[in-house]
Amino acid sequence: MSSSSSVFGFYATADCLRMVWLNDSAASSDYSKLEIVTGPPDFRFLLDDIPHFIDYLPASLKAYSNPLHNHSAYSEIEQYFVDVDDVVAQNIIVEKKTQRGRYFRLAGPRQKVVFEPDEVHACIVTCGGLCPGLNTVIREIVWGLHHMYGVHKIVGIEGGYKGFYTKNTIQLTPKFVNNIHKRGGTILGTSRGGHSTSKIVDSIQEKGINQIYILGGDGTQKGAAAIYEEIRKRGLKVSIVGIPKTIDNDIPVIDKSFGFDTAVQEAQRAIDAAHVEAESNENGIGLVKLMGRNSGFIAMHASLASRDVDCCLIPESPFYLEGKGGLFEYIEHCLEEQGHMVIVIAEGAGQELISKNTNQLDASGNKLHEDVGSWISQQINDYFKEKRKLPINLKYIDPTYMIRAVPSIASDNIFCTLLAHSAIHGAMAGYTGFTVGPVNGKHAYIPFHQITERQNKVEITDRMWARLLSSTNQPTFLKSGQVGVDQNNNTSQETS
Repeated sequence: MSSSSSVFGFYATADCLRMVWLNDSAASSDYSKLEIVTGPPDFRFLLDDIPHFIDYLPASLKAYSNPLHNHSAYSEIEQYFVDVDDVVAQNIIVEKKTQRGRYFRLAGPRQKVVFEPDEVHACIVTCGGLCPGLNTVIREIVWGLHHMYGVHKIVGIEGGYKGFYTKNTIQLTPKFVNNIHKRGGTILGTSRGGHSTSKIVDSIQEKGINQIYILGGDGTQKGAAAIYEEIRKRGLKVSIVGIPKTIDNDIPVIDKSFGFDTAVQEAQRAIDAAHVEAESNENGIGLVKLMGRNSGFIAMHASLASRDVDCCLIPESPFYLEGKGGLFEYIEHCLEEQGHMVIVIAEGAGQELISKNTNQLDASGNKLHEDVGSWISQQINDYFKEKRKLPINLKYIDPTYMIRAVPSIASDNIFCTLLAHSAIHGAMAGYTGFTVGPVNGKHAYIPFHQITERQNKVEITDRMWARLLSSTNQPTFLKSGQVGVDQNNNTSQETS
């Protein structure tokens, strides 16, 4: 083990650790690795580690005392610094016979850093769709770098990944970003897909940038992984850090993504309006379409929080319209029992019933969906008019872009601050090629491949979905044999 390794405390002592490099394609593509850590007899765990500059830069890489040692807010709090061997468990509930679990590095400031403040030239870029909290994360990265670490060279890239080589940069100072968290959207602009990794890295070298903070969803994080690989091939001291962003909350491993709480709260306004409309009209039906391309978390949580929803339809739980146990029969039952009904449907639900362009993709590589809200509105109207001869009053509300564009609420603002600070601490310490997020309540550093290989989905065999069914009193709409437990998808959002 090199002397530089011990300087950084990057590896544990030789008697309790050995390194195993992964050979599978997913892991080797982004240089991730597993460390098998052993301790007391019969105890060991897998550390799903992230890259560090020491992995590919010369052993002469210098380490410096963390500036926070001299910071008035932190210098007296020794516990503020994270031990290099502190880890976070991916799963906190395990079988009795389990001897090995998977862990990630705990996020937070280290005793040593690899950047001096004057050396840092940081940049921030936002990609993909809008999400509440984007401006808050931008603000907190700028403020954190400036006020915690004394970094003064920070720029924003305009227009997403393409902005690295097609547009100008914006100088970001604490004064400039001071109030941006009060606005929705992103002050840097955004775009989807269509970028050149080599051109981006060329621009990074030309501008002298050495810390890059990338805000975006799974497609954006795949792009970040590709940028990291090119950076590593060129042997550059440039830290690539991802901050996962998706309003759908469909990024795996992490507890939730920023903006989700805001989206659920804002969705309540649409549901409340739908309930008022439905309750005020004879045989009134209020239909609300919410975000959820492949995952129904917003629809499920908003329905549970509302208490006014009679039916929630999500992509993970198939449904059918006609026949015994179908949606039409349940709508008729609700109208007979209470005279009105509120339906919430996620944008990706029911696509198998209507989708025609199954192979078409958007700029981010996502499958294009039909407008299920308009389609199901027409189906319900036609059924009750033509087959049941029952007059109904259906009001359809689609608040999608209103929800995406609002500023984040208090809980998300705090969450965004923690994400930004975790990202900064990791970059300053020399980690790279990783994303940040809460895992079982603790912020951790996660390899890119862990959040890009699959999507987080609602488990319809989980108790959270059972609570939803109990709250709405809706049927499952499932036929025999349709429910199966995905043993590889450990993504339950609530298990107690």
